[in-house]
Amino acid sequence: MALAELYTQYNRVWIPDSEEVWQSAEITKDYKAGDHLLHVQLEDGIELDYPVDPVALPPLRNPDILVGENDLTALSYLHEPAVLHNLKVRFVESKLIYTYSGIILVAMNPYKQLPIYGDAIIHAYSGQNMGDMDPHIFAVAEEAYKQMARNNKNQSVIVSGESGAGKTVSARYTMRYFATVSKSSSNAHVEEKVLASNPITEAVGNAKTTRNDNSSRFGKYTEISFDQSYQIIGANMRTYLLEKSRVVFQSENERNYHIFYQLCASAVQSEFKHLKLGSAEEFNYTKMGGSTVIEGVDDRANMVETRKTFALLGLKEDFQMDVFKTLAAILHLGNVQIMAIGDERSSVSLEDKHLNIFCELLDLNCDKMAQWLCHRKIITTSETVIKPMTKSQAVNARDALAKKIYSHLFDFIVERINQALHFTGKQHTFIGVLDIYGFETFDVNSFEQFCINYANEKLQQQFNMHVFKLEQEEYMKEDIPWTLIDFYDNQPVIDLIEAKMGILELLDEECLLPHGTDENWLQKLYNNFVNKNALFEKPRMSNTSFIIQHFADKVEYKCEGFLEKNRDTVYEDLIEILKISKFHLCASFFQDNPVSISPFSSAINIKSARPVLRSPNKQFRMTVGSKFRSSLYLLMETLNTTTPHYVRCIKPNDEKLPFEFDSKRVAQQLRACGVLETIRISAQSYPSRWTYIEFFSRYSILMTQQELSINDKKQICKIVLQRLIQDPNQYQFGRTKIFFRAGQVAYLEKLRSDKLRHACIMIQKSVRGWLQRKKFLLIKQAAIIIQQYFRGQRTVRQAVTATALKQTWAAIVIQKYCRGYLVRKLCQLIHVAAVTIQAYTRGFLARKRYQKMLEEHKAVILQKYARAWLARRRFQNIRRFVLNIQLSYRVQRLQKKIDEQSKENHGLLERLTNMASTRMNDLDTIQKLELDIEKLTAQKRTFEEKGKKYKEDSEQKILKLENQNKELQEQKETLERKLQEKTDEMKDKMDDLTKQLFDDVQKEERQRMILEKNFQNQKQDYEKEIELLKGEIKTLREEKIQLQHQIQQEIVIQDGLKMEVGQLTKQAQTIPELQKEIELLQTQKMDVEKQAQSQKREMREKMSEVTKQLLESYDFEDVRSRLSTEDLEHLNEDGELWFAYEGLKKATRVLESHFQSQKEAYEKEIEGLNFKVEHLSQDINHLQKLFREENDINDSIRLEVSRLTSENLVIPDLKQQVSELEKQKSDLENRLQEQTVKLKGKMKEMSNRLHHELERDRTQRRANEAQNETDLKEKERLKITTQEIEGLSNGFKQSEVQDEVKSKIKQETIRLTVENMDLEEKLDMKDRIIKKLEDQIKTLTKTLEKANEVPVPTLSKEYIGMMEYKKEDEERIVQNLILDLKPRGVVVNMIPGLPAHILFMCVRYADYLNDADMLKSFMNVTIEGIKQVIKEYSEDFEMLSFWLSNTYYFLNCLKQYSGEEEFMKYNTPRQNKNCLKHFDLSEYRQILSDLAIRIYHQFVTVMENNIQPMIVPGMLEYESLQGISGLKPTGFRKRSSSIDDTDTYTMASILQQLSYFYSTMCQNGLDSELLKQAVKQLFFLIGAVTLNSLFLRKDMCSCRKGMQIRCNISYLEEWLKDKNLQSSNAKETLEPLSQAAWLLQVKKITDDDAKEIYEHCTSLSTVQIVKILNSYTPIDDFEKRVTPSFVRKVQAMLNNREDVPQLMLDTKYLFQVTFPFTPSPHALEMIQVPSSFKLGFLTRV
Repeated sequence: MALAELYTQYNRVWIPDSEEVWQSAEITKDYKAGDHLLHVQLEDGIELDYPVDPVALPPLRNPDILVGENDLTALSYLHEPAVLHNLKVRFVESKLIYTYSGIILVAMNPYKQLPIYGDAIIHAYSGQNMGDMDPHIFAVAEEAYKQMARNNKNQSVIVSGESGAGKTVSARYTMRYFATVSKSSSNAHVEEKVLASNPITEAVGNAKTTRNDNSSRFGKYTEISFDQSYQIIGANMRTYLLEKSRVVFQSENERNYHIFYQLCASAVQSEFKHLKLGSAEEFNYTKMGGSTVIEGVDDRANMVETRKTFALLGLKEDFQMDVFKTLAAILHLGNVQIMAIGDERSSVSLEDKHLNIFCELLDLNCDKMAQWLCHRKIITTSETVIKPMTKSQAVNARDALAKKIYSHLFDFIVERINQALHFTGKQHTFIGVLDIYGFETFDVNSFEQFCINYANEKLQQQFNMHVFKLEQEEYMKEDIPWTLIDFYDNQPVIDLIEAKMGILELLDEECLLPHGTDENWLQKLYNNFVNKNALFEKPRMSNTSFIIQHFADKVEYKCEGFLEKNRDTVYEDLIEILKISKFHLCASFFQDNPVSISPFSSAINIKSARPVLRSPNKQFRMTVGSKFRSSLYLLMETLNTTTPHYVRCIKPNDEKLPFEFDSKRVAQQLRACGVLETIRISAQSYPSRWTYIEFFSRYSILMTQQELSINDKKQICKIVLQRLIQDPNQYQFGRTKIFFRAGQVAYLEKLRSDKLRHACIMIQKSVRGWLQRKKFLLIKQAAIIIQQYFRGQRTVRQAVTATALKQTWAAIVIQKYCRGYLVRKLCQLIHVAAVTIQAYTRGFLARKRYQKMLEEHKAVILQKYARAWLARRRFQNIRRFVLNIQLSYRVQRLQKKIDEQSKENHGLLERLTNMASTRMNDLDTIQKLELDIEKLTAQKRTFEEKGKKYKEDSEQKILKLENQNKELQEQKETLERKLQEKTDEMKDKMDDLTKQLFDDVQKEERQRMILEKNFQNQKQDYEKEIELLKGEIKTLREEKIQLQHQIQQEIVIQDGLKMEVGQLTKQAQTIPELQKEIELLQTQKMDVEKQAQSQKREMREKMSEVTKQLLESYDFEDVRSRLSTEDLEHLNEDGELWFAYEGLKKATRVLESHFQSQKEAYEKEIEGLNFKVEHLSQDINHLQKLFREENDINDSIRLEVSRLTSENLVIPDLKQQVSELEKQKSDLENRLQEQTVKLKGKMKEMSNRLHHELERDRTQRRANEAQNETDLKEKERLKITTQEIEGLSNGFKQSEVQDEVKSKIKQETIRLTVENMDLEEKLDMKDRIIKKLEDQIKTLTKTLEKANEVPVPTLSKEYIGMMEYKKEDEERIVQNLILDLKPRGVVVNMIPGLPAHILFMCVRYADYLNDADMLKSFMNVTIEGIKQVIKEYSEDFEMLSFWLSNTYYFLNCLKQYSGEEEFMKYNTPRQNKNCLKHFDLSEYRQILSDLAIRIYHQFVTVMENNIQPMIVPGMLEYESLQGISGLKPTGFRKRSSSIDDTDTYTMASILQQLSYFYSTMCQNGLDSELLKQAVKQLFFLIGAVTLNSLFLRKDMCSCRKGMQIRCNISYLEEWLKDKNLQSSNAKETLEPLSQAAWLLQVKKITDDDAKEIYEHCTSLSTVQIVKILNSYTPIDDFEKRVTPSFVRKVQAMLNNREDVPQLMLDTKYLFQVTFPFTPSPHALEMIQVPSSFKLGFLTRV
C-alpha cells in the first residue's frame, strides 16, 4: 500500500511547532496525490490548511493502541515526533523513566526518588529475559551478566548523557546489580568493596554544576572481574580527563569537588584540627561559585560515609590523613595572597598565614616557595636568568600548582582503590561499566568540551558499527536479503580531529613552540580547513573561535586557553621544591620516573587495530590531548572486544522539576546521543517485526473461515498478508518472523479496528433493533388492552337498560333454582349407587381379608410347631455333639497334664531323696569340721610351745654370736699384730671383712625382729579364725534343723503325690472308651451333614409352596368378573379398590422379603453348621493323634508306677491302689465331674505347697549363697595362712612342721572347694526345679480352667512399647532407619511417623535402663543423622517432607510421654504408663524444635524453587480464556514466551504442582496444621510473585489481563475447596492480587470510581495503586487510558493512609511457623517394625 493512501480523513499527523517541537493534527479531508495543501484540525479546534511537499509529507501519528510502548521500535511509524510523544506519555502520564529503543535503554531523570531499585526489584529481574519485563537498568545489567555467563564473552555497559541526566546513578545501580546477583561465597566482601569505590570517586571527582548537584567531572571505566563461577573477584578502574580547572575556578552557582566541602564541614572535629581549616566561605577555591551548600545534602555526614568507605577498602587512617593534609594544603594554597609590585613584579609575604600552613602541611621550605611563586627560571645555552612574574602570572602559576597537586592526588586515590580491589585469582571474564560524559554544547565551549565531544564521536562510531552488525545478524538469521542502508558516518569528523595534521596534532605542534599562542594555532586551523573541509567553519562575527559539525550538532569552540590546558605545565622551580618535600606523599607525586602502584597497568593487553600516532618528542607525548587520545584508543579497543550494552541518560528539563517534560531539550539530547539516528536507520529497513504466532493471534479477526481451516499457521499468515497488502515490497517473510516496512503495522491496525468497528456496529444495530422491537411490542400490547376495556365499556353503556336488567335478573334466578334441583336429584342417585357399591365391595374385601387372616393364622401355627420341633432337634443334636467333643477333648487334655504332673512328681521325689542323702553327708562333714577344729586348737598349742622354744633358741644364738664376736675381736687383735708386716693389700681385705661382719650382724638382728612381729600377727589371725569357725558351726547346726523340717514336708508331699498318681492311672484306663466315642462322633458328623442338606431342601420347598399359595390365594380375575364396568369405574373413582390392590401387593412384597430373610438366615445357619462340622472333623483328627500319644503315655505311666512300687519303700500300698484303679474303669464316665472338682481342690493345695516350697527354696538359696561366700572367704584366708606358715617355716627352718601344716591346709582347702561346688550344683538344681514347678502351676491352672468350661483366650506376649538395643547398634539404627530409608518404601500401608515412633521406643528403653550416657549418645546420634540426611537431600522435596513429618512426630512423642501434665491430659491411661521415668528431655525438645523449623524453612524453599518458574507464565502469560488475547507488538526486545508454545507452563501446571505437593505431604503423614501453613506460604508466594511481575510489566496491565488473573485466582480457590483447606488462610494471601485484578477491570473515569477504588483496594499500598493506574495499557482503540487527573484524584484520597511506600512485595517473607502439639493415637506396644527397615537386631520389649 502506498504511503500517500494513508493520509485519509480522521487519520492524524505531526506538524512542526516552535514551542512543543511537534504538534498533533487530525486530517479533515482525504489527501490526493500531488496536492500541496493538507486540510487538518489542531487539537485546540483550529482548522488549518497546512502546505506540504508531495515528496515529503508530514509524519503520520501512530494509533493510540501503540502509544506508550516499552520499545520505540514497536511503533509502526518511526520518526522523531513519534519517539518524543511515546517518551512523553510514558514519562509524564505513566511515570515510567525507562524505555527501550532497540538495543538502547533510554533513561529519563525523574528528579525524584522512586521505589524501583530495592533488592526485591533486583531479584525480580534476575534470570528474566530482557523483553519479559518492563524496561529497567537492571534488565540491561541482567542481559549483560547473562550473555557473559552464556557465551563466556566480556561485556560492556556504556552509560552516557549530558551533565545532570543521571549517568552516575545509572552506573551505580548497574554495579550494585552485579554485586547483588553474583555474590561470592568467600568472606572477602569483594562486592561491598566494589560498591564502596563509588562514594570515594564521587567525593573527589563529582561536583555541583548548574545542571546537576552531583555531576561527574571525569570519565570512568570500571572493569568488574568474574571467576569461572561468575562471582565477583575484583575490579579495576580507569579514569579519563578530570576537570582540573574546577579546583581553581567555579562558575556562578557551582561548587568545587565535594571532598573540599566535606573536609571544611568536619574541620571542628579533633582529628582535623591540625589542618587549620574553617568553613567553606573562608577559602577562595570553595567560595568562588557563591554556592557552598547543596539543599538536602549534609556534607559532614557524607564525610563520615567517605571515611567508612576508605576503611572498607582497607585504606587506613594514616593514608586518609595524608589525603586530607594534601587537600587542606590545596585550600590554603588558594588563599595565599600575591601582591603586585608595579606592573612587572609581584611578591608573597613570608608572614602569610596560609603560605606557612601550606608549607607546614606539605613539609616545604617556606622561603623558597614564596620566592618561586613569584619568579621563574629561564635557562638558555649561555646563562640562567631569573625573571620575576606579574601578579596574574604568579596567580596562574599558583593555580597550576594546585591543579597539578590535585590531579596527582586523584590519580593516587584511584590507584589505591585499584590496589584494594586487586584479586589474586585468574580473571575469567569481566563486565565494564563506562560512565562517561555525553555530547556537550554550551554558550562558551573550551578545550574540555572539545575532548568530550571527540570522545563521543568515537563512541558514536562504535555504536553505529554495532547497530549495523546486529541488524545484519538478524537479517541473516531470518534469511532475508541484506540491503545497504544509507547512514551518517562520522569518520570524517574523527579524521578532522585526530588524523595527521589534524586539529590535535596542530595543537601539540603549537605547544612545542616557545612563543606559541592560541591565536597562531587558530590561524593554522583557518588556513588548513576553511573552505577545504565541509565539517570545519569559521564564525562570521568572531576571529577567536571555530565551528565543527559534529554528528549531533554544530559546536562553536573558543580558542582561548587551549594551549595552556593542553600543556598543563607547572614551572620547574616549584616542582623541584615539591620533589624535596619531607612529606612522602607529596614528594612521590613529582618524581621523574614514578613507579606505578596499580597492579592493573598492564591488565588489558589488546593489540590495536589501528596504530596510535606518536611523536618522537618526549614533551609532545606528555600533552593532555595526546594522553587523552591514547587512553581513548585503549578504551575503544577494549569496547570492541566486548559485547556493548547502551544506556542513554536524558535530562527532561533544566529546572530539575520532577516528571516535567521539555520537548526541546529532550529532542536535542535524543539527537546528540544517537537515538534518533538509530530510529532513522531502523525506519529505512523493516522496523516492525512480528513472529508468526503473534501475528496470527493479533490479526486472526481479519482472516476468513477458509484461511483459518488451514493447519499451518505460518502459511495462513502468508496468505492473509498477500491478500491484505498488495505490494510485496512492504513486508518480508523470515524463518520465524514477518518484517514490515514503516506504516504497515499501522495499516493493519486500521484494518483491524475497522473490522472491529463494523462488528460493533452490527452488534449495536441488532441489539438496538431488539430493544426497539421489545419496546414496540409492549406498547402494542398496552394499546390493545386499553382498546379492549374502552370498547367493552362503550358496548355496555349502549346495550344496558332497566327492563333488560330486570329480565336478566329474573332469568338468572330461574336458572339458579332449576339447576339446583337437577343437581340435587343427580347427587341423590349417585349417592345411593355409591353406597350400594361400597357395601358390596367392602363386604367382599372383608371376607377376603378374613379368609386370608385365617389361612395366615393356621400357617403360623403350623410353622411354629414345625420350627420348634426342628430347633429342638437341631439343638439336641448339636448339644450332644458338642458335649461329646468337649468331654473327649477335656479328658485327653487332663490325662496328658496328669501324666506330665506324675512325671514331675516322680522327679521331685527323686530329688528329695537326693537332698536327704546330701543333708546326711552335710552332717558328716560338720562332725568332721568339729574334729578338725579340735585338731587345730591342739596345733595352736603346739605352735605356741614351738614359738617359745624358738624365742629361747634365738636368745641362745644371740649369746653365741656375742661370744663369737668377742673371740673374733681377740683374733683380730692377734691377726693385726701378725699382719702388720704384710702388704697393704691385706689391710684392705681385712677392712672389707670387718664391714661384712658388721652387716651380717645387723641383718640377723633385723630378721629376729621381723620374725617376732610375724609370730604375733599369726597368733592373732589364728584366734580370729577359731572364732569364725565356731560361728560357722552354729550356722551349720541351724541349717541341719531346717533340712530336717524340709525332709518332713517333702514326705508329706510324697503322700499327696501317691493319691494323684492313683487318680491318673484311673483316668488312663478310660482311653479306649474315648476312642469309641470319637468314632461315634464321626458317624454323628455324617448324620448332621445329611440332616443339614435335607433341611436345606425342605426349606426351599416350603418357601416355594408358601409363595405359590400367596400368589394363588388372590383371584383377581374373579373379583373383576363379579364387578360391572360401572362398578369398576366408581371403584376407581373412589380409589378404594386401587388402595386394596396396592395393599395386597405390599403384603406380598413383605411376605417375600420375610421369606427371603428366613432363607438367608437358614443358609447362614447351614453354612455355620458346615463350618462347625469341618472344625469338629479337624478336632477329631487332632484327638486321634492325641489318643495315639496317650496310649504311649499310658504305657510309660504303667512302667513308672511299677517302678515306683518297687523302689519306693515309703509307699507300700501302691500296687493295691493300682489294681483298684484298673477295676474302676467302667465308672470313669459317671464320676468324671466329681474327679475334676476333687482335682481342682488338690491342684490348689499343690500350688500353695509349691509356692511355699519355692519360698523356702529361695531362702535356702540365699543362705547357701551366704555360706558359699563365707566358704570362699575362708578359702582365701586359709591360702593366706598357708603363705604365712610357709614364711614362718622358712624363717624357723623346720621342715617337719612345714610339711604337716601344708598337707592339712591343702586338705582343708580341697574339702571346702568340693563343698562349694556341691552347693553351687544344688543351687542350680533348685533353680531348675523352681522353673519347672512354675511351668507346672501354669499348665495346671489352664487345665483347671478348661475343666470348669470357662473359655480363657490365649494371651499373646504382652509388650510395653520399647525397643531393646545395644549401644554399639546406634550407628546401625541411624544408618538403616534414617540415612538409608527411602520415603516411598515407608509411607505405603504404614502408620504416619513410623520411624519417629521407633526412635522414641529406643529412647524409652534407654530411659528404662536409667542410663544417661546411653540416652544422651542415642539422642545426639539421631539428631546428627537427621541433620546429615537433610543436608544430603537438601533439594529433595519428598525426603524433606518425610523428615519434617518424622521430626514433628518425634518431637510430639517426647512431649506426649514427658510426664508433664499439660501433655498427659490427652493420653489414655495405658499411654500415661509409658511416660519417661528418669530423664527430662526438654533441652532435646528445644533442639528438635529448632531442627524442625530449619527443615520446614528448607522444605518451603524447595517448594518455592520448584513452583516459582511456573508462576508468571501460568498466572500472567498463559491465556486460558477464549477471546481475550491481549497480544501487542513488542519491538526489538521480544518476549521469551509464546502463546502457542506447548512447553510453557500453564495454570494447570501450577495446580498440578500444588496437588503433587499436597499428596506428598499427606502420604508422608504431615500434620494438617503444618500442611495448611505450607500451603499458605505457597499461595503467598504465588500472589507476591504475580503481583511483582504485574508491577514491572506494563503490557500486562490491561482489563483483559485482569479478567484472566481473576479466573486463575478462582482456580486456586477451587483447589483449596477441593482439598478442604479453606481454613488455612491461604485465600487471604491472594487478596492483594485479587484487588489488583479488580483494579484493572473497574471503570476509572469519574469521582465515584476514584472513591470506589479508595474503599475497595485496602490491601494495596498507595504506591502500588498509583503504579497500576499509571501502567494501565489499553489493548484496543475502544479502551480508554487512565487520565493523569484521575490518578491525582486517587492519590489525593490515598495520601491519608499510613502505609509503607514500598512497591514490591517481599517474596522471601516467611510466615512464622508453629508446631501444634498433636498426641499420637498409636499405642507404642502395638507398633511393629517392618522387615524392610532391616532392624532385625532390635527386639520389642
